[in-house]
Amino acid sequence: MTSLTFAKCYDPNGTQHGVPTFPWRLAPEGYATRRQLRAAGLRPGGQPVAAQVLRPRYRRGPLVAYLYRVDRAKPVRPMTPAKRAALDKANRARRTCPQCRTDAGYVIPTSLGICVPCAYPDPAPCDSPRST
Repeated sequence: MTSLTFAKCYDPNGTQHGVPTFPWRLAPEGYATRRQLRAAGLRPGGQPVAAQVLRPRYRRGPLVAYLYRVDRAKPVRPMTPAKRAALDKANRARRTCPQCRTDAGYVIPTSLGICVPCAYPDPAPCDSPRST
């Protein structure tokens, strides 16, 4: 595996990577990731990836963050009452334990598949005193 250097991360014309590429945290103004757009109340709105930033890693391939143009982004669609109801229903299902059928108050871990009290019930108290 070849190591990714700063020079290989800087390709503003996109000749090497196909899209303009910049080193991590050095993208020019006017570009943003999906999360940055969402924080600003925007969404990509169907536009293609405009650029990318690369961050070298040693044992695996580089971290890639795709960038979109802020001036072409559209506002986030407002939440409708029907969407809110569907989202609440889905989250309620993720919090309901399939074994005891109670609302756990948190999202059930997929590694367990049931709530923590069902997965790890309290052991029966020991009748004999501990010897120290």
